[in-house]
Amino acid sequence: MPALASSSSLIRAAIGCVLALSVAASAGAADVVRYPLMGGSTFPIARAVEVPAGKTIIFHSGTTPAPLDAKAAAGSPAYWGDTKTQALSAFGRIKESLDTMGLSFGNVVAMTVYLVGDPAKEGHMDFTGFMEAYTQFFGTKEQPNLPARSTVQVAGLAAAGMLVEIEVQLVK
Repeated sequence: MPALASSSSLIRAAIGCVLALSVAASAGAADVVRYPLMGGSTFPIARAVEVPAGKTIIFHSGTTPAPLDAKAAAGSPAYWGDTKTQALSAFGRIKESLDTMGLSFGNVVAMTVYLVGDPAKEGHMDFTGFMEAYTQFFGTKEQPNLPARSTVQVAGLAAAGMLVEIEVQLVK
């Protein structure tokens, strides 16, 4: 019986640690100060984000989309999809990564977005398409925390036809 009691104690301790980490991850985001844009702007980003001492800052590598249709010609719009489709995919992949880390989009305090000019938009980045994806994850009733964010147009990314890469920094 002592081995069984010991196993039960270990299981309870492990469950306690998981619960504590979950609470800590959500509490960390609550201590962050997010400054709204000036002039009453409702654009869904923060003007600045203040992280108090004693918090852990996590720098997450840039994330690109998964192919929309891997059977289509590599690098084609059919293979990757448009900017909105690629952004939704990249956010989905970020969410998967954050889930494994016990974090969420609520922990994101800063974001850098790299958009390639879309040939269908005369080489201009599709900011509207990106925002249609972004606003499904940030500034919602379920997840109101807004990150400080920069969005830039770049000449290209790692693969032909790829239009989106998103890098986030988080706090817990």
